[in-house]
Amino acid sequence: MTNDVIIIGAGPAGLSAAITCAKHGMNVVVIDEYYKPGGRLLGQLYEEPDGSWWNGIKESDKLYNQAINSGVQLKLSVPVINIERQGTEWNVFTNMETLQANNLLVATGAAESPAPVPGWTLPGVMSVGAAQVMTNVQRVKPGEKGIIIGVNVLSAAIAQELKLANISVESMTLPKINSMNHDYAIPKNVVNSLLHVSHLSPSPIIKIGSNLMKYKLINKLALKFYPNKGIKMWDIPIQLKKAVTQIYGTDKVEGVTIANVDDYGQIIPKSEKSIEVDFVCISGGLYPLAELAAIAGCPFYMIEELGGYVPLHNERMETPLSGLFVAGNITGIEGAKVAAAQGTVAGLSIVNNTLNSAFEFELEEAIKQVRIIREENPIQFHPHIQNGRKKMQKYWNEYFANNQESFII
Repeated sequence: MTNDVIIIGAGPAGLSAAITCAKHGMNVVVIDEYYKPGGRLLGQLYEEPDGSWWNGIKESDKLYNQAINSGVQLKLSVPVINIERQGTEWNVFTNMETLQANNLLVATGAAESPAPVPGWTLPGVMSVGAAQVMTNVQRVKPGEKGIIIGVNVLSAAIAQELKLANISVESMTLPKINSMNHDYAIPKNVVNSLLHVSHLSPSPIIKIGSNLMKYKLINKLALKFYPNKGIKMWDIPIQLKKAVTQIYGTDKVEGVTIANVDDYGQIIPKSEKSIEVDFVCISGGLYPLAELAAIAGCPFYMIEELGGYVPLHNERMETPLSGLFVAGNITGIEGAKVAAAQGTVAGLSIVNNTLNSAFEFELEEAIKQVRIIREENPIQFHPHIQNGRKKMQKYWNEYFANNQESFII
């Protein structure tokens, strides 16, 4: 049996697209390798700028219930192993069966970038995303006292979540600089990223001060006079002038060696000291999880402002391959709200293409909504996301200027 739509990924983008398609009478199947729907929504819990709380588990439950009530078929704990195009249909191969559909949406989200630190293979070392899932989804403490290596938007948001769960976080600090973490180990490169989560801080001083950081002189002075012991957010010191040089322990994490660094991330000799911890979280940021789109044959472009290699697409979430669509963090690292809005756009694009532009007005309105949500998004993973989107549109225009057919058949 050929389905109208197959969606790979049961996160906010995939579920929103599924709901949209199903409400317009389409037969929709959603596949996800995890045993619960929701994707990265499941671990999210943070305070909005207006003081309200964003609870990812509740949001994922809402989307799941809407999808089920709309007639969407969900296949969970089912990994996809291959995608092929045969004629006008997409074949999606899983470990259980092969499914066919006229339209395919890849909404696989994002993955965490590895950030190697000496000793990182010890039990008790994990990514910040793993700590988030353990704490907020599995309700299991990653440990009693830990440290976070890597100061960025993702780690700052998760540090707050660990604090809310009464988990002791000794500090957030930088990794020792190497060829793989250059952007994340230099204090002057890191300081600006924190401006995008300053609203999360309970300190009015930090909130007010962050508004002044857009001025270059103040920005430079702020780093120069940044205290060596760090500035506390949620009672967790954010140490931009210290770096972890080693994680140590015999059979598990027992502590870390930390040292002072200069403005360029270089270790200051004879400044090392040991800190006892029983778990370590490493954060190297996120990148689009786009392998399945690559298997499908979609062209890619490297756009740093979007987080890495991104499949070619337009604002309608179409790719150059007929019947193939993308949505969510696979198109660039943003957040759950943007992903959900993109999912709605992808769903309307599929409906519109199937029904010969019958929903063009609704589609254009949904695209406008994505732009509004992007501008108002309280957490910005990349400060120049708009530039990244403009680059993608430029590549899209250039691609079709060099290819006469509007879609690859």
